[in-house]
Amino acid sequence: MRRLIGMLVAGTVIAMFVVLLVGENIHKEDRRRVVARVQVNIFEQALSQYKLNCGSFPTTEQGLEALWSRPASVDHWDGPYLRNEVQLDPWGHPYVYKFPGGHGNQPDIVSHGADGRDIVSWKN
Repeated sequence: MRRLIGMLVAGTVIAMFVVLLVGENIHKEDRRRVVARVQVNIFEQALSQYKLNCGSFPTTEQGLEALWSRPASVDHWDGPYLRNEVQLDPWGHPYVYKFPGGHGNQPDIVSHGADGRDIVSWKN
């Protein structure tokens, strides 16, 4: 299962770079939005694996950092769930993570775009 997640993440990262390199016709701001959307998808995949192992998503206080380093109070953590530490969004801001979220039983992940149009985990 972990190998499958790794392959999905690798494929997503490759797709992200293809969009960045080939997408000269795509406006720079649109490329940033695509990158942010891909990163949010990667976080969602990693969070699903975290939940399978730990029984719940990380709390708001634990944040996305729980995907990279084990929170002190968590049993069955089998990470890291990401290859690298959580990066800033394409505009240089931290991603906003909240669990419990305001949209069902999934966590909320938000990147505030430069133009005020948020990239959010609960909308595709």
